[in-house]
Amino acid sequence: MPLPRPYDGEGGDRLVVTVSRSGVVADSVTYTLTCHPTGGTHPAAGEACDQLDDAMVWGRDPFAPVPPGAMCTGQYGGPATGHLRGRWAGRPVDARFSRVNGCEIARWDRFSEVLRLPGS
Repeated sequence: MPLPRPYDGEGGDRLVVTVSRSGVVADSVTYTLTCHPTGGTHPAAGEACDQLDDAMVWGRDPFAPVPPGAMCTGQYGGPATGHLRGRWAGRPVDARFSRVNGCEIARWDRFSEVLRLPGS
């Protein structure tokens, strides 16, 4: 029987959150967010972890992109962008966010605390 692997500090839920108000890499900020236990450099880690926990539904990827061909309103929510990468609920995460139409705005809003823009 193999021995258990040593704890490497990465066993919990951990995301690197990069957001930009303008969509330009030069003005982006990057936070770390750890949950279970809550920590990192995210300015609202507790609220962000709560929002992530609320988004979890068994058998569904909460970070899934908007499906191709989805009917979305033509509203524009601005140039802000976000990127989440890391691990959540034992699975790798690499998700990009924008506010280019109604579907993407709704997806962004589901993670509004996680994707907290600087100064908000």
